[in-house]
Amino acid sequence: MSFLEEIKRRRTFGIISHPDAGKTTLTEKLLLFGGAIQEAGAVKNNKIKKGATSDFMEIERQRGISVATSVLAFIYKDKKINILDTPGHKDFAEDTFRTLTAVDSVIVVIDVAKGVEVQTEKLVEVCRMRQIPMIVFINKLDREGKDAFDLLDEVEQKLGLRVTPLSFPIGMGYDFKGIYNVWGKKLNLFSGDVKQTISEGVEFEDIDNSELDKAVGETAANILREELELVREVYPKFDRTEYLEGHLQPVFFGSALNNFGVKELLDCFIDIAPSPRPKQADIRLVNPEETKMTGFVFKIHANMDPKHRDRLAFVKIVSGMFKRNTNYLHVKKNKKFKFASPNAFFAEKKEIVDISYPGDIVGLHDTGNFKIGDTLTEGENLQFKGIPSFSPEYFRYVNNADPMKSKQLAKGLDQLMDEGVAQLFTLELNGRKVIGTVGALQYEVIQYRLEHEYGAKCTYDMLNVHKACWVQPEDPKNTDFKEFKRVKQRYLAKDKKGQLVFLADSAFSVQMTLDKYPTVKLHFTSEFG
Repeated sequence: MSFLEEIKRRRTFGIISHPDAGKTTLTEKLLLFGGAIQEAGAVKNNKIKKGATSDFMEIERQRGISVATSVLAFIYKDKKINILDTPGHKDFAEDTFRTLTAVDSVIVVIDVAKGVEVQTEKLVEVCRMRQIPMIVFINKLDREGKDAFDLLDEVEQKLGLRVTPLSFPIGMGYDFKGIYNVWGKKLNLFSGDVKQTISEGVEFEDIDNSELDKAVGETAANILREELELVREVYPKFDRTEYLEGHLQPVFFGSALNNFGVKELLDCFIDIAPSPRPKQADIRLVNPEETKMTGFVFKIHANMDPKHRDRLAFVKIVSGMFKRNTNYLHVKKNKKFKFASPNAFFAEKKEIVDISYPGDIVGLHDTGNFKIGDTLTEGENLQFKGIPSFSPEYFRYVNNADPMKSKQLAKGLDQLMDEGVAQLFTLELNGRKVIGTVGALQYEVIQYRLEHEYGAKCTYDMLNVHKACWVQPEDPKNTDFKEFKRVKQRYLAKDKKGQLVFLADSAFSVQMTLDKYPTVKLHFTSEFG
């Protein structure tokens, strides 16, 4: 297969949602349809009875939530599909935001009973800003929930999307009879509770066929015909160009737990979703069809296999072919590296790959050379943009609970911070370490991983900080900046890259600083300029 054909057959997408909307279950079922797994790990009562395939960290199995982005790949109808299953929990949003820099499209999962929730709004806002094509999947139709039209209105109003249903439900909850596939002009009847294997429904080409009345009952059949008429009148016709530009979002209905509506979603997705898209670098736009390899690190994960203390840098290939045992330039370090065993993923199963193409995600064994946002090229000096660190919302001092293990603690903190789990600040005044996170649950994860992966124990002390502001003086030598540093020295720290950060204790303090020192700029993300 030619290089261009390989690019065209790739689909790299992320799945985003509020926690518990069924995102990990949908990921599992997509893998099931792709033949990548034979049986799904049923998620029961929010405790993972048999660990969901994409949740491979021990703490995820215990808590029943995803706390790290998993990378999974499978082949379906000759298309190579790369899924990035992201954490839904708000405390891990930063990992999700960064992952969105590596996807070409997104599937948004919404719970039929809860509708649009806060975390979904935030994530969709990021996708809208980046004009990432989105498909909406309304999940859990086997439960009682909101009316389909009410949900479509809610998606339009709360998420600011323009939707068009490409499948439509017949009933809901106890009355759930099936789905009409508007895209494929077929009817798929719900045939019960077949969670572990793939169930095929009965298919109808024509909804005016009287057989429909026999299959779902006359009342349900007539309601469906009326509702589809309304769909045709009210919602815009699907237009692929508008979808790809981020101006139109197709909607599908289903029940991922029961394998229902997932096939319709997947069949349509591989037809309409974009193949790898161009990506903006600091000096130019990089196209996937270019023959020279470029890629960037969007995630780092230490100890994916606790037995081997391995650390993997996840690289999204943007252009060209990534080849095993070939020298590539690490732009920031201005140093060449070659990789003997680049990995492709299927959750915790990894295999060594010789060649990867644009759109693919490659895991590179890393001894500490990579940080999030690093770029690899065949020699060109360019940096990909848009992978910032966000200002944390929670701040705590970190203390060593076992003085005999200070080396392990330092190493553990260093590696976990490189992963982007949280941010580490070192106070200028006394050198104390401060961990900043976007959610309180992160502290638990850090504590757990330090103990179980590095043999180090830590405790925390509260610290009253409102915002971390990255400092950019107009002129580091002017008196304004010197005065700022003198007055605020108690609140100044350095981040891991050595950038100066002002840990402001209130919004008032931020405003006062901006008013008093007009030549000192404050930024709420680490990527500026």
